[in-house]
Amino acid sequence: MSVTVLRKTRTTPPEITGPDTQPVDWVKIAACGSLICGGLLLLSGKKRAGLIAAASGTALAMVEHEDTLREWWQALPRYVVHARSMIDQVQEVVDKISDKGQSLRRALGRR
Repeated sequence: MSVTVLRKTRTTPPEITGPDTQPVDWVKIAACGSLICGGLLLLSGKKRAGLIAAASGTALAMVEHEDTLREWWQALPRYVVHARSMIDQVQEVVDKISDKGQSLRRALGRR
C-alpha cells in the first residue's frame, strides 16, 4: 500500500476575454455599474441606497488607483492650508469694505 500526497496547488482561472480578445477588467465594470446604479437611485429619490451604491462604486474605482489616492491624501493638508489662507484674505477684504461702508454712512449722516 502506498500513500499519495495530495498537494493543493493554485490554478489560475481561465481568462475571460472580450470581443477584441483582451481580458475583461471586472473591477472597472463593477465600479462603473455601482456608480451608474447609485446615480439612478439618487435620481429616483432613494437617497440612502444611492449614496451607498455610489460610495461602493467610488471605493472600487479607487482600488485600481491606489497610488493616485495616496498622493492626493498626502497633498490634502497643503490644499487645506492654502484654502484657509484664501478664506482669511477674503474675510479681511469683507471687513475692510464693511468698515468703509459704515464710515461712509456716518459721513453722510445716515445710519
